[in-house]
Amino acid sequence: MSEQRPKVVAASIGDCVHVAGVTRFLSIAEDQGYETYFTGPATDLETFLDAIVARQPEVIGVSYRLTPDNARTLLTELGGMLESAGMLGKVRVLFGGTPPVTAIAREFGYIDQVFSGEESPYQIRAALRGDAAVDADETFFPQTAVERIRWKAPYPLLRHHFGIPALTIEPTVEGISQIAGAKILDVISLGADQDAQENFFRPYQQDPRSKGAGGVPFRTEDDLRRLYAASRQGNYPLLRSYSGTADHITYADMLVRTIQNAWCATSLFWFNAMDGRGPSPLEQSICEHQELMRWHGERDLPVEGNETYHWGMRDAPDVVVCASGYLYAYNAKKQGVRDYILTYMFQSPPHLSNTMDLARCLAILELSEALADDSFRIWRQTRTGLLSYPVNMHRARAHLAQSTLLQMSVQPHIIHVVGYTEANHAANADEVIESALMTQEVVETALRGTPDMTADPQVQTRKRQLIDQTRRLIDQIAALGGDHPDPLTDPGTLARAVAAGLLDAPQLVNNPYALGQVRTRSVNGAIIAVERG
Repeated sequence: MSEQRPKVVAASIGDCVHVAGVTRFLSIAEDQGYETYFTGPATDLETFLDAIVARQPEVIGVSYRLTPDNARTLLTELGGMLESAGMLGKVRVLFGGTPPVTAIAREFGYIDQVFSGEESPYQIRAALRGDAAVDADETFFPQTAVERIRWKAPYPLLRHHFGIPALTIEPTVEGISQIAGAKILDVISLGADQDAQENFFRPYQQDPRSKGAGGVPFRTEDDLRRLYAASRQGNYPLLRSYSGTADHITYADMLVRTIQNAWCATSLFWFNAMDGRGPSPLEQSICEHQELMRWHGERDLPVEGNETYHWGMRDAPDVVVCASGYLYAYNAKKQGVRDYILTYMFQSPPHLSNTMDLARCLAILELSEALADDSFRIWRQTRTGLLSYPVNMHRARAHLAQSTLLQMSVQPHIIHVVGYTEANHAANADEVIESALMTQEVVETALRGTPDMTADPQVQTRKRQLIDQTRRLIDQIAALGGDHPDPLTDPGTLARAVAAGLLDAPQLVNNPYALGQVRTRSVNGAIIAVERG
């Protein structure tokens, strides 16, 4: 015998004839395995109660979108009728209506959850599962990255950097509280100022004149605990922070202890003396990044590789971007990372065409995911190009939307939302929430079904070309290692690949660690190395 499905009975009550919202709710319920019954529009309360008693559902759906005062009368009567019928406490009651009406519905204690139409389908699905009430505490929202990805699927997690450049942490504390309360972001990434990253444990090297430049100036562990405490409300978003660019392991341990750092983000070739973001020479820095990967792997904490977009933002050839992505994934696996967050920044550089950009992304995914197995899981994270936003705010909003749709074609597990204000100023809390809401709207539209952009013949041709070129480049890099048993993990070999120009970018000109001689151009939308002249 087949297992009996749980039931939902729903109605638009009173004189309300609006059914679009309730039928959408029932469609989601059916996808969740419920048997549904809709009594129809303008259902009187007696008919609704008869249907409830006859079908004995686990969930009751109530919809009303007219006058708030009328809603109060109807909901008072409905509560009394359910109590008389012995139904209260036996069923979960979910209510949907316009914002003025939902404000009334929240006055009634027998209603378990209220929806105003601003919620995402995943929130409705969670309510039907009974695992995320409106006023849920932290236990209802998974507090590790992998658990939260699985809980929210097929919707990607939404993440955004946030750190108000100021002389104190107070504006950021207030902003985190506001963002958490909006229940739209799953991950808040602390954008720290440079001294917080490089000189946290070296206060004697901190420059008071640069305090707050580029991010939030946390200086003590108590500062971080206050920032974390501000997030303990709303949908209880995960917190994470930039990694340190010095004292890497001590810094990582501090982040885990203070903000429950959701995952580590590091690189192989950057955040050091080569890009001016840290004190270590290139080869030493590669060792330090590998050690940081290993430290997190030993603690079963995810690691994000942001390698590819640092090469892309410096106008490196597409093949170098692809090779850097493979090298990072290879090193992460070799260092014992179990959950690897593969990050791809679209529109980086901004003169990539969408066609060639998508092809490059697919090449990196195919090359990296070939390394995946039971001990090395890969989670896809995408984001909009930092340098790609128009300064004009209207155009920037449109850019965020079109970029998100492109990203959805590769089915990301996490979307790192880059606020539409990026070209103008660091986003405040209102702008972070607005950017996340726009992104969520595009995500929901895409998940209802869009044409498969990855199947485009030009995309597939370029992807195969890049995979072939990348494999040849990786072989050349490995050859620099001589007799080393695993040259692709050897910091000396990797540093020589940069010095020799196998990994190079135009913006590395006159860099003491790199050749800096490659020149690139956008050719048919792809970033190609070209001859000087």
